[in-house]
Amino acid sequence: MIATMKKENTIHLIREVVRIHPDLDFTEFIVKVLKNLEVKDMSQDQLENMFILTAIERISSHEPDWTYVAAHFYLKRLYRLSAETRKTSENRGYGSFYGLINTLVEVGIYDRQLLKSYSRDEIDCLEKIINPEKDRLFTYIGLLTMAERYLARSHKGEFLELPQERFMIIAMTLLANEQKEKRIELIEEAYWALSNLYMTVATPTLSNAGKSYGQLSSCFIDTVEDDLRSIYDSNTDVSTLSKNGGGIGIYLGKIRSRGSDIKGFKGISSGVIPWMKQLNNTAVSVDQLGQRQGAIAVYLDVWHKDIFPFLDAKLNNGDERQRTHDLFTGVCIPDLFMEQVEKRGDWYLFDPHEVRRVMGYSLEDYYDEEKGEGSFREKYWECVYQQELSREVVPAIEIFKSIMVSQLETGTPYMFYRDTVNRLNANQHKGMVYCSNLCTEIAQNMSPTVLEEEKVKDGKIIIYKKPGDFVVCNLSSISLAKSVMDDVLERLVKIQVRMLDNVIEINEIPVLQAQVTNKNYRGIGLGTFGWHHLLALKGIKWESEEAVSYCNSLYEEIAYFTIKASHELAREKGSYPYFEGSDWCTGRYFEKRDYSSENWRELMSEVKKDGIRNGYLMAVAPNSSTSILAGSTASIDPVFRIEYSEEKKDYKIPVTAPDLSPRTTWFYKSAYNIDQHWSIRQNAKRQRHIDQSISFNLYVRNDIKAKALLDLHMDAWKSGLKTIYYIRSTSGNEIDECESCHS
Repeated sequence: MIATMKKENTIHLIREVVRIHPDLDFTEFIVKVLKNLEVKDMSQDQLENMFILTAIERISSHEPDWTYVAAHFYLKRLYRLSAETRKTSENRGYGSFYGLINTLVEVGIYDRQLLKSYSRDEIDCLEKIINPEKDRLFTYIGLLTMAERYLARSHKGEFLELPQERFMIIAMTLLANEQKEKRIELIEEAYWALSNLYMTVATPTLSNAGKSYGQLSSCFIDTVEDDLRSIYDSNTDVSTLSKNGGGIGIYLGKIRSRGSDIKGFKGISSGVIPWMKQLNNTAVSVDQLGQRQGAIAVYLDVWHKDIFPFLDAKLNNGDERQRTHDLFTGVCIPDLFMEQVEKRGDWYLFDPHEVRRVMGYSLEDYYDEEKGEGSFREKYWECVYQQELSREVVPAIEIFKSIMVSQLETGTPYMFYRDTVNRLNANQHKGMVYCSNLCTEIAQNMSPTVLEEEKVKDGKIIIYKKPGDFVVCNLSSISLAKSVMDDVLERLVKIQVRMLDNVIEINEIPVLQAQVTNKNYRGIGLGTFGWHHLLALKGIKWESEEAVSYCNSLYEEIAYFTIKASHELAREKGSYPYFEGSDWCTGRYFEKRDYSSENWRELMSEVKKDGIRNGYLMAVAPNSSTSILAGSTASIDPVFRIEYSEEKKDYKIPVTAPDLSPRTTWFYKSAYNIDQHWSIRQNAKRQRHIDQSISFNLYVRNDIKAKALLDLHMDAWKSGLKTIYYIRSTSGNEIDECESCHS
């Protein structure tokens, strides 16, 4: 017999969920639940599991809203487990917010600074703002992702924090240093943005904000100089950042090639591959907070003599001594190379060390300042015609074939179109961009850190270094479907830019040159996700002129709000230190993008006069994890399938495209069935308005012809794309990504 109490609780739970979801037919669900209860007496844990799994079984493309029923039951479980750990009533749901903070500070999980920054009265005030009803916005897979990856737990793994408390802690952490008279109002605004799932912060911020460990930035980019100390120092920095959960991009283009000379001894350099092997070992041995192995991308110029072994480094066949399977690769491509590929011309490979020695300059330090002419091609042809330089000559198309072979097998190398990036770099007065990051959305000035002096003084070893531009990515993303449909973009972007800017102030980066760079440029990366979700809600087909046109207008609007918000922050707090001489300062940023409307001209005038807070502003990251949390589609990508399953240890979770209905189904075309030239056209419009870059994937079938893939690459380059992320082939294995950038 069913215990009377348990039966009454079951009936109460069912009545509650039926009331919340009146459009669903619960008949079969109720029958199955009661039948299960008749069979055996269940513990509380088993009962909750039964409710959740019975709801999960019903999730399908025909009845997608059962995900919210499953989320409802899982939420009840979270409330119970949290209440047991916190010794509060589970019927209340959320317990004392001050009590939670105090407990987690005492056990060393929260940073004690929270109690130093906020009084008891302020925390009690913020508790009143927390709205448990917002928990109902989560899908089941979203809530599960939030609980398993981001909510604070005890050292024994017991649930303590609940979702709305995590959002409030993030808001409190990022706005702690604001003026006290307006701080609570700003925190309420940030909580509004987060709790409504209008935006997400990057994974490191989502996970680590308010805690006593970990840092808040997503990715980092280092430039390695061609000397032993720089190579090993860089590896140390990489391991330090990887330990703290950061993804790394590394430019190796300055390192001499295999067969180069060392201290005048000819032919003894082993090139870049052995250093890549070391980085590969670092990625495996220094994992990210014990959760997954380190994530490192390495980039090399297409004119470097080691380009062929570099392109082969991730392949599954060949000499394993030359393989680095745990690194991601990217190739830096000038316009001239693409022109040579198109005309089937020759391409010359050089040793960067020899170029420096013979020519007196570094070829990688130049780019074409105008399309079709400029410094790089002049220097490149000088090298070609310099008889004292050794070189290898190969048909340019053969290199591109190697690129495509690797992409179809491994998804990489990423493509970095260096001339396009540097021509549109708002801070070219202070340097140049050699490569991108692990997810190809960051494009900021880079330079190596150089050891200047090392000496013993008073029994201590003192080291002096000239810090290079060690790039830091600070990310968050707009949920397009929710924010656009609710018409809150301008309000959202304003608080979002402030939150991102504050990450720069409060984050403690364990690599000091990264701290210096972060303060000099104050670079942020405001991005988006849910593009396909938004198109479906608006009834716009992906492969249409309407989608291309809408992409252009929407991202121009986002750019305008973002630049305006950073400008207003500059009036309040001051411009970034390198503002003078930048394209922001001169107005060239606006002229290069042909922003000529009255609104744009007015904003340009204000920025030139009053400054801008952030030297870099926008970047669209992959955000596949946090878009799941927010119940939308990833980044700017089309959906893989309308319905798929997430594999768990003991069961599968059906997941459907968001807001799936008879009306939206027709607008969710699968990625592999979409003509990718339409995606390129959209992204070309989008890229005009994004000052950095975009994690842009191409989806191709495994039987794609070489010419068709080459045509896609040519189209992307000619369309002005700055980077291409993965070539996702239907035959490729599951592609690992850096979760740090999933903002």
